[in-house]
Amino acid sequence: PGRGKVTTAIRDGRSRAKIYDFIRDSVKAGRQAYVVYPVIDETELLDVKAATRMAKLLSEEVFPDLEVGLVHGRLKSDAKDRVMRKFRQGAIQILVATTVIEVGIDVPNATIMVIEHAERFGLAQLHQLRGRIGRGSEASTCLLLYKEPLGEMSKARLKVIRETTDGFRIAEEDLKLRG
Repeated sequence: PGRGKVTTAIRDGRSRAKIYDFIRDSVKAGRQAYVVYPVIDETELLDVKAATRMAKLLSEEVFPDLEVGLVHGRLKSDAKDRVMRKFRQGAIQILVATTVIEVGIDVPNATIMVIEHAERFGLAQLHQLRGRIGRGSEASTCLLLYKEPLGEMSKARLKVIRETTDGFRIAEEDLKLRG
């Protein structure tokens, strides 16, 4: 009760500049944002953006006037707690993260979630991640960014997440998709 509506949209990487503008406008209005990446560090095996490099790029080039934080699973527990406390208190406006934020994070002021390489996440993960926003009374937006080419299975998964917030229905669709 009292939670704002969460709208989910699917976008390709060409929308990134507009998305960054949207984040900036929301932060100026007093809101906060998550930007989620599938990996901590870059690897030659995967052609995906990594949380550590992108946190640096976002803080230095895209949002140099805003406070950008980074949290991931290899940080020591006290370091993770410190970053999350600063985010909860509003000292960090944009939190770059991996799936370490999937559960147990409650920041009602965070109304935007951008999930980079959303095609690489499972339905349960996407649902859990999206659940981190919409915890306050304000409307929230979850933006699922994907990288071309997008396979049929990935298209179907992203469509399910866009169309429903019902965890039971998502689980049913996941079963259908995976057989």
